[in-house]
Amino acid sequence: MADKTAKKPILVPIDFSVASEAALLKACDLADCLNVPIVILHVVHDPGEMPGYYSAMVKKKKFGRMQDAAQVMLDEFVHAFRKRHSGKKVLKKAERMLVIGLPATRILQVADKTNATMVVMGSKGETGLKHLMLGSVAERVVQICPVPVLVVKAKPHDEK
Repeated sequence: MADKTAKKPILVPIDFSVASEAALLKACDLADCLNVPIVILHVVHDPGEMPGYYSAMVKKKKFGRMQDAAQVMLDEFVHAFRKRHSGKKVLKKAERMLVIGLPATRILQVADKTNATMVVMGSKGETGLKHLMLGSVAERVVQICPVPVLVVKAKPHDEK
């Protein structure tokens, strides 16, 4: 467990999507208002419904492990975000974490381990059959997480 005297951070799980960027932006605003730090988390996974999530980076950089590719992707995502949003002071001290496992499970574990005050995460907003078959990480976290969860959606015109 995290030190109880430390300020409880906002946990921001990301998957490098536009929705993740919107969530990180909202988390920065909240962290500034609450005067708390943020922890940026990426869960390394390569699920059956999305094989090769990291494969382009693995081939591009000649990595042998998905974790190495994911770490570079995380670093590049945060670097690019900091560049676009240089006025967000909380980003300078933001902690980055990379863990391996099932996203919803690991997000909950990290929220507990860091003693997070809340979780702010993006959602792609899948609906219909795709949502029923794949489920939603954000939905599972909302259902189980013992701390407040804010789900942020990217505006449709923000999609790449």
